[in-house]
Amino acid sequence: MADTLIEVNCITKDYEMGSAGVFKALKGISLKVEKGEFVAIMGASGSGKSTLLHILGCLDTPTSGSYHLEGVPVHTLSPDSLAEVRNSKIGFVFQSFYLLPRANALENVELPLIYAKIPPSVRKRRAMEAISFLGLQDHINHLPNQLSGGQRQQIAIARALVNNPSLIMADEPTGNLDSVTSQRIMELLKQLNDFGNTLILVTHEPDIAAYAKRLIKIKDGLIISDEIMKRG
Repeated sequence: MADTLIEVNCITKDYEMGSAGVFKALKGISLKVEKGEFVAIMGASGSGKSTLLHILGCLDTPTSGSYHLEGVPVHTLSPDSLAEVRNSKIGFVFQSFYLLPRANALENVELPLIYAKIPPSVRKRRAMEAISFLGLQDHINHLPNQLSGGQRQQIAIARALVNNPSLIMADEPTGNLDSVTSQRIMELLKQLNDFGNTLILVTHEPDIAAYAKRLIKIKDGLIISDEIMKRG
């Protein structure tokens, strides 16, 4: 029997829009994600997929409903406790990489470990292991502007892995990359899933979503389909 990593029940998210009233970004989302799944979430701009990503990534809290991550009721946590969950349980990969421009590759990968107050010697070893896993050990002293787009995204993936998170969340991870590099990054994410990592990918591109094993489509703040992807 699979282990449930994420359980979301009837979450809503409302935004006060002043004189325009209330915008209901999510209107009652319920879903489960088991450990080891690779899930793609698709939807047009304004569909609610980014809001759902922020809630699943503990970057925001729902207006109502519940969200349990590994059994922890994160919807009840304080901002400080949410930050601890983000750093210890979730690795993020973003479209814009978000690398510190004046820090080299090794220092960027070490960042989550600094927040976790890991000793420097252990920090460096674990960051080196993550970078070496991705084959970028020759680039540890390079600044982000000395790396290609694909290399920067790989360093961002190493940073996401360095804390051994329960969940990796990728938000349009190929949005700033050419098609060849995009394919390489997606093959890498697929490999991570094959190794047992749980991935949730947010994208608007069908060819990118096709790498996942499960596809959830969102429209107007509601899930309109949730299906297991068929392999050729």
